[in-house]
Amino acid sequence: PDTTFSDDPVRMMRAIRFAAQLGFKIDKVVMESISRQVKRIEIVSWERITAEFYKILLAEQPSVGLDMLQHVGLMEIIFPEVAEMSGMEQPAEWHHKDIFYHTLQVVDNIAPETDNPDLRFAALVHDIGKPRTRRLHRKKGWTFHGHDAVGAKMIDRVAARMKLSNATREYLKKLTTIHLRPISLAKEGVTDSAVRRVMVAAGEEVDDLLTLCRADITSKNPRLVKKYLGNFDRVEKMMQDVEERDAFLAFQSPVRGDTIMKECHISPGPLVGKIKTAIENAILDGEIENSYEAAYDYFLKIKDEIINDLTSDSDSSTINKAPKA
Repeated sequence: PDTTFSDDPVRMMRAIRFAAQLGFKIDKVVMESISRQVKRIEIVSWERITAEFYKILLAEQPSVGLDMLQHVGLMEIIFPEVAEMSGMEQPAEWHHKDIFYHTLQVVDNIAPETDNPDLRFAALVHDIGKPRTRRLHRKKGWTFHGHDAVGAKMIDRVAARMKLSNATREYLKKLTTIHLRPISLAKEGVTDSAVRRVMVAAGEEVDDLLTLCRADITSKNPRLVKKYLGNFDRVEKMMQDVEERDAFLAFQSPVRGDTIMKECHISPGPLVGKIKTAIENAILDGEIENSYEAAYDYFLKIKDEIINDLTSDSDSSTINKAPKA
């Protein structure tokens, strides 16, 4: 094995992939050889490493291969953001105490639900921000405030290193950023506007988001599992019942930027975005209908107030006023 792995170090990953795919055990001598030569993987192109990594993720039980990568030391080199989760405790009520093994369980949970390799990848990276945000609270224990946003930023570096496509990078960032939001929705009395906001944030990935959130429930307490899965059933039903569901999947203000600039006599800048956001919020909150006519009338009503507010808070360069035609 020393000669084999030295000749082509990607074979170390391939051995682990075969074991994960076929249910084999790797011979002790071979495992020891991999452990000795893990640094050799650094001479392999990232395209080949990423291809093998995706194949491991597509195994029937991906955790088998991922755990092996961690055990022999390859994970620390090819995916240090995942490797550093190992040994880090978190509250035991909802998850495994160890962030790494909780993550592997999430990947295994999602595997029967999807053959989409990027969704399985999202399950692997959804909590990579936890080690960076882990704090010990005197009363609450371990907390991970903001790990969703931190994790999303980390994905930029991961995607660049592993040569992921731009589409995959943005997909992973989106699901990582919003993976906690359906949890907050899974409560009694949630409003239609709150559901709409999650739908808008998720866009076409709303179903993938819910699949990820279901997989993220790894509690060993069957009562809690039943409760949360039941809550997700209610959230999904609400999403289906919300009027104009398809319109909200790719939602944006019916009044476009060029119309706003023409009516307000302004150039492109923050003011245009502020007006569009105000229109979108009014639709999401149910104040006005999701139609061009209603949005345009609302725009005419609020534009002067927003312009005056921004003018009083900013210098003239922020407004970027354009000369009237």
